[in-house]
Amino acid sequence: MAACLRRGGLAALGLIMLSTMGTRQAVAQELEPRSYTNLPIGETFMVLGAARSEGDISPANSTVIQDLELTIDTGVVGFAHSFALGQDSGKLDVAFGRTCYEGSAIFQGEFVEGRRCEYIDPRVRLSWNFYGAPAMKLAEFATWEPGLVMGASLQAVVPVGTYNAENLLNAGANRWLLRPGLGMSYRVGRWHFDLAGSVRFYEDNDDFFGGNKLEQDPLYSLQGHLVYYLARGRWVSLNANFYGGGETSLNGDNRDDQLENSRWGATFSTPLSRRISLKLNASTGVVTRTGSDFDSYGAALQYRF
Repeated sequence: MAACLRRGGLAALGLIMLSTMGTRQAVAQELEPRSYTNLPIGETFMVLGAARSEGDISPANSTVIQDLELTIDTGVVGFAHSFALGQDSGKLDVAFGRTCYEGSAIFQGEFVEGRRCEYIDPRVRLSWNFYGAPAMKLAEFATWEPGLVMGASLQAVVPVGTYNAENLLNAGANRWLLRPGLGMSYRVGRWHFDLAGSVRFYEDNDDFFGGNKLEQDPLYSLQGHLVYYLARGRWVSLNANFYGGGETSLNGDNRDDQLENSRWGATFSTPLSRRISLKLNASTGVVTRTGSDFDSYGAALQYRF
């Protein structure tokens, strides 16, 4: 770790990751309004995003860390393409990113801190709106009246990000993650309501720090969004979620670190031109049993080819 003051700093920050393994990934993009809405088919998008998350961590009861503080800066580039799945609309999106995290803690009675920049595991997601979202080109879509839309998705997190078994703290997880989800959206006039649920299934990490084996139970999440459409393509939303489960174990020993957390936030989106739009978002923790209690801010530019 660059600028790490001592190996104890690496261990302390690593335990942050251990005590919240999967939590950072679960929270980072969990508040996603309009995920299950119809799109015109044959469209390709590129997204450039940046986000900062900062706050404290609530570790499992068995850890020896106090006063954990962590700041995460992440840059992401993503691509999405909409297409027809039978008579319905579908979408494939991929995202790649690099993150820099800096933190400090009291570890075994000593103050430690450290910083590192690494590549995160890329994500691939296939979405299918199987009800209320007919496949249409852009010209036909412009006159379509939305109503109830229901859909399903499957996301995979591919373990090719930065990982070193000699470090406790890594941007990559060294394990596959599969996340099936179901969702719906309903629009009446200028109002739009989203509700979506998903489950994250984690592969075991057999090459965890110290020659240990890391296992994690499924992590369940539910999110809802209330969207209001303003004039000229602008919209704003209030977002909330709850996620629970995800207890980890080392070599078969449970760590009593299951999550029972929730967040809320807001999103604003506005077009900048015919092909470019800007999205701003912010969120904060409401209830944190174990995991991350932090504030998060982000911005993303989207370009339609």
